[in-house]
Amino acid sequence: MAWNLFSLPESIEMTTSSFPGTDARLAGTGQSPADASTAAMRQRMAALLAALAPDEGYNLTALPDVRLLRSNRPLTSVPVLYDPGIVIVCQGRKRGHFGGTTYCYDAQQCLVVSVPVPFTMETDASEREPLLAIYLHLDFKLAADLMLQLDALGGFVAAEPKGMLSSPMSPRLCESVLRFLEAMGRPLEARVLGPSLVREIYFQILTGDQGPSMRAALSMQGHFGKITRALRRIHAAYMDDLGVEQLAREAGMSVPAFHVHFKAVTQTSPMQYLKSTRLHQARLLMVRNGLTAAAASAAVGYDSPSQFSREFKRVFGRSPLEEARRMKAEFAVPPAFAASTYVSSH
Repeated sequence: MAWNLFSLPESIEMTTSSFPGTDARLAGTGQSPADASTAAMRQRMAALLAALAPDEGYNLTALPDVRLLRSNRPLTSVPVLYDPGIVIVCQGRKRGHFGGTTYCYDAQQCLVVSVPVPFTMETDASEREPLLAIYLHLDFKLAADLMLQLDALGGFVAAEPKGMLSSPMSPRLCESVLRFLEAMGRPLEARVLGPSLVREIYFQILTGDQGPSMRAALSMQGHFGKITRALRRIHAAYMDDLGVEQLAREAGMSVPAFHVHFKAVTQTSPMQYLKSTRLHQARLLMVRNGLTAAAASAAVGYDSPSQFSREFKRVFGRSPLEEARRMKAEFAVPPAFAASTYVSSH
């Protein structure tokens, strides 16, 4: 399935005035004018995104850190390991289950992942009403620049850092996303205005309800920051023979303290996290590079192909060959992000 760098055909370009009669259709629903306006914006966002994301899976855009997702089928209990990023759902619903908490992200909420954590995901979607979402690969430099400006202005309270959080889609954030999608449908605007509109989306999230927790996570301070650096180490060298003692020493922690704080961030142990990372990366090597299961298992650090196959099936519910065939047949899986701080799990 192709991953297209495409423009929106002129015949289906849309602007904020492309839906005559929207107010009339919403009349009598009992919604306030503000709610009706937000509902109309969400309709337009979904229509634009449906045209911009024709392929099931991840569609490339003019911006290297932005991909558009379409899913035409429901999914249940799918193991995922997201690269840090922002997921904005314009139609359909996703639920992420992590550490006993369910994170809902739909047209009312977006998901922010500041560190890659393994969780299970469910998707509500169908051919008639596909899931449509924007994935913004987290630009740490852009976020840091905005955070410096916001900190200089003051008035922001301290908050507990979180590796994953659900953030409300405020009307202001909806407006920013709508402008972004309109620009993405026009090649010149996508390239010239796209980066500034992405910055505007970051601003809306960093100053929203969950902004303080996101800013605390990205500041890399305290124990959370030490664990985040350990996660980067794992993703840079997951194929090596990494041990807990080595990771704890590099983090400047005792082994018991490292275990406690690592689990607080990831909801799993260091060695289970390393195993999960290896399995997710092996799956991508088979899908992207056409490696055999044996070659992929060796590439990610397994000594025993049979042990790899057993653990792979335990996590993904299929043999490596079956899962690779399913991924290739059902989803567009684009290349890894070139500038990723972590090894991309997409």
